[in-house]
Amino acid sequence: QGQLVESGGGLVQPGGSLRLSCAASGFILDNYAIGWFRQAPGKKREAVSCLSSSDGSTSYADSVKGRFTNSRDNAKPTVYLQMNSLKADDTGVYYCGITPDCGSNWYSQLGYWGQGTQVTVSS
Repeated sequence: QGQLVESGGGLVQPGGSLRLSCAASGFILDNYAIGWFRQAPGKKREAVSCLSSSDGSTSYADSVKGRFTNSRDNAKPTVYLQMNSLKADDTGVYYCGITPDCGSNWYSQLGYWGQGTQVTVSS
């Protein structure tokens, strides 16, 4: 059974940066697209970004476009979410999960995901 483990969260001031990691084990990472989503208290889960396995293309939620970058290192194997210019609205628990591809329904096709990592943006 495959496993995903997120890390890299923490407390950061508005305008700051964090890099989240999603370490994969038990399966071949480059066979799957990896999606990131987040859960904030009192809010619906939000799909944040998806990174394709086939061509390396990425998609982003409008709320993070231009600030977040999704990338992978299949040799490690790890997926990264670089988050810049963080805002208070970015606060939440961030999860990575596997999905067949990054089509418009990628979020609804998530297979499994990790335990999440907490990101808190506050002054």
